[in-house]
Amino acid sequence: MNKFSRAIRHLTTTRFTGKKAFPCATLTAIQKTIAAGEKTHRAEIRLIVEHSLELSAILAGVSSRQRAHELFSQYRIWDTEENSGILIYIELADHQVEIVADRGISKLIPAHHWHAVCKTMTQGFAKGEYHDSAIAGLQQLNAMLHEYFPENETPQANQLSNKPILL
Repeated sequence: MNKFSRAIRHLTTTRFTGKKAFPCATLTAIQKTIAAGEKTHRAEIRLIVEHSLELSAILAGVSSRQRAHELFSQYRIWDTEENSGILIYIELADHQVEIVADRGISKLIPAHHWHAVCKTMTQGFAKGEYHDSAIAGLQQLNAMLHEYFPENETPQANQLSNKPILL
C-alpha cells in the first residue's frame, strides 16, 4: 500500500467513525470487561481506540505498532507495580489491533497468544462487529492472563484506569 492511499484512508476515517464503531454502550461494556478480568489476574489493561493518525505521521511512515508504543509510553502503561501493563491499541483507518505488554508479563506469554487476541478482534471488526469482537478479544485476553498471571491471595489495587480511551 502506498502512502497516498493510506493518507486518503486516514483523512476519511473521522472521529465520527470512531464514535460509530465504539459508542458509549460499547465503551461501558469494555470497561466492565476489563474490570471483571482484572479481578482474576494481576495484569493492568488499557484499551485505546484511535480513528486515524495525523497526516504528518502517515507521511513519516509511522506504523500502528510504532503508534501503540508511543501511546504505551505517553499513558504510562508501563508504570505498574509488577511491570504488568498491557495496551490494546485499535487503529481504525488501517484496521489494526496491536498489543503492547510490559516486560513483566510479555516474557511469560508466547507471542502466538497475543496474535490470537488481535485476530479475534480484527476478524470481527472486518464484519463490522466492533462491540462483540472487542468483548470477545478482552475475554480471551483475560482468560489467558488468568492462566499465566493469576491474582494473588491479596488482591492488588487498580493501578490503571479501566476506562477505554477514544482518541
